[in-house]
Amino acid sequence: MIKKGIILAGGKGTRMSPLTKAVNKQLLPIYDKPLIFYPLSILMLSQIKDILIIVNKGQLNQYKKILPSGNNLGIKITYLEQSKPRGLPDAFIIGEKFIGKENVAMILGDNFFYGQNLSKLLLYNTKLKNGAKVILHKVIKPELFGVAKINNRNKITKIQEKPKKFFSDLAITGLYYFDNSVVKYAKKLKPSKRGELEIIDLLKFYKTKNKLSAELIGRGGAWLDTGSMDDFYKTSSFVQAIENRQGLKIACLEEIAFNNKWIGKKEIRNSINFYGKCDYSNYLKKL
Repeated sequence: MIKKGIILAGGKGTRMSPLTKAVNKQLLPIYDKPLIFYPLSILMLSQIKDILIIVNKGQLNQYKKILPSGNNLGIKITYLEQSKPRGLPDAFIIGEKFIGKENVAMILGDNFFYGQNLSKLLLYNTKLKNGAKVILHKVIKPELFGVAKINNRNKITKIQEKPKKFFSDLAITGLYYFDNSVVKYAKKLKPSKRGELEIIDLLKFYKTKNKLSAELIGRGGAWLDTGSMDDFYKTSSFVQAIENRQGLKIACLEEIAFNNKWIGKKEIRNSINFYGKCDYSNYLKKL
């Protein structure tokens, strides 16, 4: 059972400048909540309570204002800084001590997932004992993503970043599960032409050992990448439509923690006082 998770919330967010000159992208709003709430909710829905958030150097205090320690959610949040963007696998090198001898999940700080059976999928994947597993999602333009081809046993047979020639329409999302070998493999990687360690190269280590598998987000599930302003607006509109129609909030961290029996009414009241008078607090009052 995977009990540790990493959120990689670094990056410069240059496509969203000048907003990201002052505020980290993961702290910008997706409708009524900071973006960071959404990947954090995915780890919490996975029953992962020990979480490392990797942030840009100099932006730590911004995060601690909204997510101090995790005590109010019944979880433990650790922060580490990344001095400069060095690629996704750098998260495992930075987080080596945090990972220890455990297996680990990693989610990118700008990824959004939604679906009726999502919790079941997440809990199933945390049972990983050996190898690595990625989450795939069907896309219209696979040439814009890292993509994978799988066999009838969900083993990945081919993997490539932004292929020029079509071979699959299954994009690799920003949610990964790894055994403890990930730290060793990440250290063996060499920077690509753009000067960063590449997640595709890390996954290929596992593929060569026939230890790379996948799970698919089927129809009714959604994966959205918030890499640009347009993506932010589209994701915000999606959340707004769901919440306003159903009266239920997506990525309400306190609600997830309460349903998991990690916190009680006392912590809910503390959160209400922390957020002040707002719609989010009004929602918490109904729990």
